[in-house]
Amino acid sequence: MKLRVLVTGGAGFIGSNLTKRLVAEGHEVTVFDSLLSQIHGKRPEVTSFLYQSVVDIAHVVVGSVTSRADIARVVPGHDVIVHLAAETGTGQSMYEIDRYVETNVGGTAKILDVLANSDHDVRKMVVASSRAIYGEGQYQSENLGTVFPLSRADQDMAAGDFEVTYPGAVLPLTLVATDESSRIQPSSVYGITKHTQESMVLTVAPTLGIAPVALRYQNVYGPGQSLTNPYTGILSIFSTLIREGKEINVFEDGLESRDFVFIDDVVDATYRAIVSNGADGLAVNVGSGIATTVTEVIAGLFQAFGKEVPVRVSGNYRLGDIRHNFAGTALAVEKLDFRSQISFREGVSRFVNWVDAQPEVGGEYESSLAEMRARKLLK
Repeated sequence: MKLRVLVTGGAGFIGSNLTKRLVAEGHEVTVFDSLLSQIHGKRPEVTSFLYQSVVDIAHVVVGSVTSRADIARVVPGHDVIVHLAAETGTGQSMYEIDRYVETNVGGTAKILDVLANSDHDVRKMVVASSRAIYGEGQYQSENLGTVFPLSRADQDMAAGDFEVTYPGAVLPLTLVATDESSRIQPSSVYGITKHTQESMVLTVAPTLGIAPVALRYQNVYGPGQSLTNPYTGILSIFSTLIREGKEINVFEDGLESRDFVFIDDVVDATYRAIVSNGADGLAVNVGSGIATTVTEVIAGLFQAFGKEVPVRVSGNYRLGDIRHNFAGTALAVEKLDFRSQISFREGVSRFVNWVDAQPEVGGEYESSLAEMRARKLLK
């Protein structure tokens, strides 16, 4: 059945790729996006690869989720809303607090308010959540069993001790997959807003006759990821440094890890959540289920680029960063029949091939670090 799908943030990294998949499958898509300059540049029609990829295949509406009028104008005539629009920088969220809360929480509230107080045809709402809601994630203790450590202490990291601890636990703790039943304890404003977003959608939507799904995306990467936005993740940042022949400053000891999931896999999981009812009413992890360290990321990029740059393991650290986290994926398999298909090695190769075809542009990474140092969030 042909669906009419509204994708907020539809010109973004995930949104544009999802839009292309939906259109290819025969669905009608409206892209609703503010075309934020931090992501798209000052002239999106020229500077944004992502915007250019959707403008000719979908109905594009420029507007903001912080404007109730804009939302009210764009919601009618759609069967499904995929809510991806959000401010996404974990570090930036710790000092741009009002903007993150206004966009992520306030924007979601406005969408739900419009749905609750107007006529519409929406029957499903998929919201993008994040692994950031889990904080440090799940571990096993030899003497306590399953534990969920709190954020690491500044004084410990200043002394070069980056591993997580737990009161009364015999060390070391063993990292295990963080599944959807794990404790919710975000360590950043961004994580708090994503948890609030998914909670509002999962709570309010059913009362309106709308089936909700929250997808807890892990670290998404791949072609189309911004190479200039310093808050998009280390693959983009490191790739820019490698192309410029500059040194890579590795925070902590380089052994911190994340679950990197390729964009095509994320789109596939999201598409399945849209067209099937298996995950209705649930929050579901979307990841590879594999922990990859920063050191392994650099090695993969060096191999894919066919060149290396100096690497300095500095011991710098950011307050609010987590040590490790990777997704438990059993629920995605059970409810969406979704399994990540693209290995990290293959995904990095595809990403680097795309990067090599892009013009070299200086990013804002160093200025973002200076901003965090000035606020005493980067040590």
